[in-house]
Amino acid sequence: MTARPGRVVFDVVETLMALEPLRQRFSAVGLAPETLERWFDRVLRDGMALSLAGDYEPFPRVAAAALRTLSGGRLGESDVEHVLSGFGELRAHPDADPAMRALADAGVPMACLTNGTEQATTAFLARTGLDRYVDVVISVADAGSWKPPAHVYRYALDRLGTLPARTALVAVHAFDCHGAKRAGLTTGWASRLEGHYPEIFTRADVEEDDLVGVARGLLALPE
Repeated sequence: MTARPGRVVFDVVETLMALEPLRQRFSAVGLAPETLERWFDRVLRDGMALSLAGDYEPFPRVAAAALRTLSGGRLGESDVEHVLSGFGELRAHPDADPAMRALADAGVPMACLTNGTEQATTAFLARTGLDRYVDVVISVADAGSWKPPAHVYRYALDRLGTLPARTALVAVHAFDCHGAKRAGLTTGWASRLEGHYPEIFTRADVEEDDLVGVARGLLALPE
């Protein structure tokens, strides 16, 4: 039986961090606004592809390469920098704070596990005030692989000193929940990004419309 977690680990990009404000920066450098979704999908694909090949590159390098590719090589370095510097201004999704507050009020400690860098994630948490809920930030860089291989989540568990059955991963990406399930974690998925949980992935233990619903669902699991 799935039990109420003693610790919750949040994915960051698009789970806590909203990418939507970058859209105007895509337009400013001559890219179609709808390229934002294509770009982020490509960033994830290329990061995973490197991991499958036994290699690793950090998020900023993969993100920059994906921008150059989608522009057909037309973007100069100043254009790439203009787009990616927008990460320093991104805000949190509206459901992030109330979800984390609900977990904190219930005495559940929280951490972050991100494909991004530790520095950028720490700055984002401080800028948005979410740092008051998070005591550990873990970047996949330390594991040498992008999510979702199971060993990435096991690395996070080792860092946190917690057992899989007592730990939950929360994300808006079904692939992330699938990888965490493979490592034995409880999972919570919010549908606000993808809208549909693909049948090819192991179902999450809690599936709700947003992070607040996920937090409440995790807290409602039997202790």
